[in-house]
Amino acid sequence: MMHDREKSDPAIVAVKPTNKAGQPAAESVEPRVGAKGNAGQQSTHRTQGRERVSQALERVRQAARQRKKEKFTALLHHVSVDLLGMAFFALKRDAAPGVDGLTWRTYEADLDRNLTDLHERVHRGAYRALPSRRTYIPKADGKQRPLAVAALEDKIVQRATVAVLNAIYEEDFLGFSYGFRPKRGQHDALDALAVGIGTKRVNFILDADVASFFDSVSKEKLVRFVEHRVGDRRVIRLIQKWLKAGVLEDGVVTVSESGTGQGSVISPLLANVYLHYTFDLWAERWRRREATGDMIIVRYADDIIVGFEHEADARRFHDAMRERLQEFSLSLNSEKTRLIEFGRHAADRRARRGLGKPETFKFLGFIHICGQSRRGKFLLKRRTRRDRMRTKLTEIKEELRRRMHQPIPEQGRWLAQVMRGFFAYHAVPTNFPALRAFHHHVTCLWLRTLQRRSQKDRTTWQRIAKIAADYLPQPITLHPWPQMRFAVTHPRWEPRAGIPLARFCAGGGR
Repeated sequence: MMHDREKSDPAIVAVKPTNKAGQPAAESVEPRVGAKGNAGQQSTHRTQGRERVSQALERVRQAARQRKKEKFTALLHHVSVDLLGMAFFALKRDAAPGVDGLTWRTYEADLDRNLTDLHERVHRGAYRALPSRRTYIPKADGKQRPLAVAALEDKIVQRATVAVLNAIYEEDFLGFSYGFRPKRGQHDALDALAVGIGTKRVNFILDADVASFFDSVSKEKLVRFVEHRVGDRRVIRLIQKWLKAGVLEDGVVTVSESGTGQGSVISPLLANVYLHYTFDLWAERWRRREATGDMIIVRYADDIIVGFEHEADARRFHDAMRERLQEFSLSLNSEKTRLIEFGRHAADRRARRGLGKPETFKFLGFIHICGQSRRGKFLLKRRTRRDRMRTKLTEIKEELRRRMHQPIPEQGRWLAQVMRGFFAYHAVPTNFPALRAFHHHVTCLWLRTLQRRSQKDRTTWQRIAKIAADYLPQPITLHPWPQMRFAVTHPRWEPRAGIPLARFCAGGGR
């Protein structure tokens, strides 16, 4: 007989019988109470949504791989509620709000209704892009870099659209393009450059920089480039809405005929599409048809490094590149674009001509130097740029002043976090002297901060050295040698050789 409690409580889902109970049992046991609600419902639903999105995008990816010349005329249906939800959770929780004032936490409070409403507006054409809020961040050279902070819903729709378009363009983009692409980063570009210089006959380096690239992109040409692969007019209209939304600064909205708004979610992909058609395809064709010697190319966004075996090739490419970019409203920055002698023979050749050491060039935060290994062989050395280190130390100095009266353990934990972040990027082989210098400078700044807390402070170098040893991470090389990681990332096999990883190809896959 069921107890009264069992009849009245709907959460009770089962009654466990006694062991070896007959019919009927001599006595029943305490009923088992089920969980109130489904604790895993939200997690399960989100996982299923990710699977559906992944399968749909994989079909797009396969179609793009198999049909290189065809347009995709139906794409917007892939921007589903599930994909919008994934895009929302991929955003930074503490990001600055746009002109709408919405924060991540506020939008999450009623997420399901908000995403459903956003999805309906996008698909019926009622979605309107808001202007981006202009902000500035300091650059290492002392100048200000303008950024466009988009509204929250614009970020969500842009990120979802980027996920769909990436499934297409990742099959089209060339191997030497590394900037702002899935599963590719700055260290991949650095590895490709180091392997290219070390394995190819590189004697000259063209360090090219496109002047004000994100502000110079022609919106009309950009849309035409996108239409080469995207035939869905609804997706094209979305992109046009973002390009025409404008920027809000000092209460005034301005809309220019050029530029993609550096800092928005969609901007890096559109920049890669623009450079893919204006530079990448042309440069690859020039390498095949015009170059008379070895030639390597590495591009990260608008930072381009091209290596040549022959100086004549380098000068012809430089002139042709300038003309090519001018056709698409772009130009080279004359102050940052240089052609230098570089490579394994640069030091000897310059010494025979009575010149000094080979010139260096900067790429992705590192100075690249012609050096020698302990055995006297050519070795590409990379050092952290002094201006980047100086900027980071200035930031640490200012923050330490604000934290001056915090307890030493709290200061130490914060400094350790900052240093680990710095080492995570800069701790590459051959850069140990810069890591050690950074550690020393941070320790000195900490010492000065503690000494300023009181006129009677007696903190000595011996004491701060002991404190630093307790809290600060020691400088250590964290990244593998470029050729090791590049071989794993982009494996090459000699035909019928039976030896894996036998050949490297500068510039990455494909």
